Amino acid sequence: MSATVDRQGTIYAVSSGAGRSAIAVLRLSGPAAVAIVKGVAGALPSPRAARLMRLRHPRTGETLDRGLVLFFPAPASFTGEDCAEFHVHGGRAVMEGLVAAIAVHPDARPAEAGEFARRALANGKLDLAQIEGLGDLISAETAQQRRQALRQSEGALGARAARWRAALIEAGARLEARLDFADEAEVADAGEDALAPLIAPLVADLEAELASAKAGERIREGLSIVIAGPPNAGKSTLLNALARRDAAIVSPEAGTTRDCVEVALDLGGYAVTLTDTAGLREADGAVERIGVARARERARRADLVLWLSAADATQAPEAGLSDAPVWRIGAKADLGATVESVDLTLSAATGEGLDALLARLESFAAAAGGSGCEGVVTRERHRLAILDAAWALRPLVDARLPDEIAAEHLRMALFALERLVGRVDVEDILDEIFSRFCIGK
Repeated sequence: MSATVDRQGTIYAVSSGAGRSAIAVLRLSGPAAVAIVKGVAGALPSPRAARLMRLRHPRTGETLDRGLVLFFPAPASFTGEDCAEFHVHGGRAVMEGLVAAIAVHPDARPAEAGEFARRALANGKLDLAQIEGLGDLISAETAQQRRQALRQSEGALGARAARWRAALIEAGARLEARLDFADEAEVADAGEDALAPLIAPLVADLEAELASAKAGERIREGLSIVIAGPPNAGKSTLLNALARRDAAIVSPEAGTTRDCVEVALDLGGYAVTLTDTAGLREADGAVERIGVARARERARRADLVLWLSAADATQAPEAGLSDAPVWRIGAKADLGATVESVDLTLSAATGEGLDALLARLESFAAAAGGSGCEGVVTRERHRLAILDAAWALRPLVDARLPDEIAAEHLRMALFALERLVGRVDVEDILDEIFSRFCIGK
C-alpha cells in the first residue's frame, strides 16, 4: 500500500453538509472514538445499533441535544478504525456545541477533505477505483451517472482487475517454474506453450474494455454538443429553447454572440453540455475573430455538432469542421421557406420540430454512452493503466519470447493492474482525488 495516511489521532467532521436542516450527522474515526462517545453520550451503544441518548458537554455537563448514536467497532467500519456517528437536530447551535464537546478531547482533530475515504483506502477497506466511484456518486447529476458511479463504488472495476491479476499470477507461476527448473525436461516441455491459453483471453478482455472506454467516460464527463453555423441562424434562440431559459442573448444583429455560452442538460438520464458559439464568418473585429476561433475549436472537440442554417439562407457546413457527426438543421421554419439537404427542420421561436430534435438527441446520447453497465472504465487514468497492461501482454501472444523477457512483460502488466486499483504508485493522484471530496467523507 503506497497511500501514506496519518493514522494517529481521531478525526471528526459534519457529514451532512452546511446550513440548517432537520437532521445533521457528525462522524468520528480513530482510536479515541470510544472515549469521545462515552464522554459525550455517557455510554457506548451496542455495535451497529442506533440508540437515542442525551448528549452533554464532557466538561460542563450541559445538555446539548438528544439524538441517535451509532458505534462501528474496527475493523468492521467504513474506515477500518473505530467509528461513531451522532445523528442530531440540524440547528447551527446544536452542531457548534457538539463539535466543541468533541474538540475538548486531546486526540481529536477536524478531518481534512476526503480523509475518511483516504483512511478506508489505507486500511484496505476500499480500493482506489471504489474511492473514485464514491466521489462520482456524490457528484452524480443524472440517472446514468448515478448508475455508473454506484457500480464503481461497489467494486466493479476492482473485481475485474482481481480476475485479470489472478490470470497473470498463474501465468507467472508457470513461467517461474520453467525458469527455476530449466534443467528438468519434463517441466520445460509441459510449460512450453502454457502461457498462450492464459494470456490470449486476458488480452482480448483488456482490449474489449478499452473499446468501451469512451462510452464510460462520456457518461461520467457528459457529452459535448455544439451549436454552430453562420451568424443570425438562430443558434442562441435554439440554445434558450432547449435550456428552457434565457441563457444566451438573442438579437437580430449579426455577431451578437462573441463567446461560447454553455448550459448543462439532462437528456434521458445522460449529462450533456450544450454550447452556443459565435457565427462562423470572416470577422472584421479582433474580438469577433477570437470568438470565431473559439467556435471552431469547440466544434472540433465536440461529440456532436448541430449546424444551423436559416430557412431562407441555407449554407453548407464548413469543410473539416469536426470529426464528430454534423447534423444539418434547417432553422426558422416558421418563415415558410423550403429547406433542402437538411436532417431536420425546426423553429425555436414556435417550438416546431423541437420535440423531434430532443428525441434524436436522446437517442444519440444513449448510443454514445451505452447503458453504463457494460464497461468499467470511467476515467482517463483507468484507460491508460489497462492500455499499459495490454501493451505489455500483447507480445506474449504475437511471438514466442525468451522466458526472461516474457517474465518482465508479465511483471509490467501486473504493475499496471496494481496501479489501476491503487496498490502501488498512486501518491501523485491521491491529493487531487481526495481534495474533491466533502470534508465528512
